[in-house]
Amino acid sequence: MTRIIAGRWGGRRLAVPPRGTRPTTDRVREAVFSRLDHGDHLRGARVLDLFAGSGALAFEALSRGASEATLVESDARAVSVLRANARDLAAGPDARVVKERVRPFLGRAAGPWDVVLLDPPYDIARDELAAVLEGVAEAVDADGIVVLEWSTRAGDAPWPWALEEVAAKAYGETTVRYAVPRAGGPDVSTGGGSVEA
Repeated sequence: MTRIIAGRWGGRRLAVPPRGTRPTTDRVREAVFSRLDHGDHLRGARVLDLFAGSGALAFEALSRGASEATLVESDARAVSVLRANARDLAAGPDARVVKERVRPFLGRAAGPWDVVLLDPPYDIARDELAAVLEGVAEAVDADGIVVLEWSTRAGDAPWPWALEEVAAKAYGETTVRYAVPRAGGPDVSTGGGSVEA
């Protein structure tokens, strides 16, 4: 079990899938949402949670004032848990659970989203993550923000040129990276920024 930290559902527990997912720790989630709250990114936001797992990120966003969240997950067991968590919270139409692989979803998705949250498996291939981030660049609003939780050992994120990393913070084995859309220009991959320890 994990829990929602703050907001209208603060303290409520969430079920987690039996295996194969790595729920975001409370410490990391609190840091992410403190930054998003401070930047006023959540109030009324449309949120996209990719590789949703238990949905802890999306449900935290809804709890703190986001207007709607789309949770994308391909694993059938995780999707069952997501739907059960949404029911238990009485999230209703504010939480839309989609059982699909992330790249095909992004290829047909009707964005834009104000906040895009990604917590992919640590063993995701770098070129696969790069392709996902290309799709995210198309899906995020021009004034939106992208939050990527990824293995610290993996090094810089393979951001497309259209997304500029503006902050990164390491929490042991996990590094959280924040990026915003860039205005115009060629599609050239950048190396990302330095990580704050």
